[in-house]
Amino acid sequence: MGNKVSDKNSQVTFLKQRLNMFIEVLDAIEPENTELEDIDRLIEMIDDLESKCREFNNRDE
Repeated sequence: MGNKVSDKNSQVTFLKQRLNMFIEVLDAIEPENTELEDIDRLIEMIDDLESKCREFNNRDE
């Protein structure tokens, strides 16, 4: 996808960008028109963020 994120500042910046993307998607969803696939995608995005946090934490140890 891009260059490897290795230093702390880059990791935090990466996570902030991904979280902002998630928030934008969440804000764009209209509850009355939301499909199960939309909810599944949101869950997948959170899982990806959690996975990246673990990866970054493990890199620092």
